[in-house]
Amino acid sequence: MANSAKQRSSGHKHKKQFGQNFLNNGRVIDQIVASIRPRKDDHMVEIGPGEAALTTPLIEIVARLEIIEIDNDLITPLKIKFATKPAFKLHHTDALAFDYARLLDDSPGKLLRIIGNLPYNISSPLLFHLLQYGHQIKDMHFMLQKEVVDRLTAKPGIKAYGRLSVMIQYACETEYLFTVGPENFTPPPKVDSAIVRLVPYTNKPFIADNESCFADLVKQAFSQKRKTLRNNLKGWLNSEQIISCEIDPSTRAETIPVAKFVELANLYNKLQNQSNKAFSHHRNS
Repeated sequence: MANSAKQRSSGHKHKKQFGQNFLNNGRVIDQIVASIRPRKDDHMVEIGPGEAALTTPLIEIVARLEIIEIDNDLITPLKIKFATKPAFKLHHTDALAFDYARLLDDSPGKLLRIIGNLPYNISSPLLFHLLQYGHQIKDMHFMLQKEVVDRLTAKPGIKAYGRLSVMIQYACETEYLFTVGPENFTPPPKVDSAIVRLVPYTNKPFIADNESCFADLVKQAFSQKRKTLRNNLKGWLNSEQIISCEIDPSTRAETIPVAKFVELANLYNKLQNQSNKAFSHHRNS
């Protein structure tokens, strides 16, 4: 793609409810494509193509490019521009409700590569939705608000480290790629953006025995960030139980690595199972 300083706008009226801020700098677009490293046989999914800044170069490379777009006003321009491209497939739907598994119905064993300049207002729920399909996804490259990418990639002990960090890092390898300033968008947002690479684990380094229990415990541990783990997990685990996982109960959740959260959740799940068995035995005796 040509390294033009600015892409011409289509005249589309940007909609706040969809969080639309469209890339307009050719050099940044080239940098993103280079980071993605698209291959000819890739089955790629683009969420929210906007004015097709990334779609245009990618559709010339990959075998299949599934486009997910919710904005009625962008459907016709996308069809006009790409209808003759063999790789192009448009889904006029909400990315938050879409069943990504059905894209693989005719190509079993293939993995999806997902990209997008995600609206800030749906980034976290969309990431959690996509994690449901982690075993069917090769990787994800997203443009997000820089603050969100900081949280996704934060390490324990850093202010940005929180529930989102733990949940995403449990499921994926995360990598902060580069920052993109507001001047590279139309209209320019009020904050910096950044590109992140997420690679779902084929084999997770730490396994939660009950992932629903793990998610609930992590949420509870971060429920009041200023409080200690002992206080936030009151009614879940006592100090002695937390210490048995080699964790100081007087520390805050933001200092606890993913592996230790898995340990805490597995202990809680084990204790719950034992309690349920004891109750069942008592009731049946």
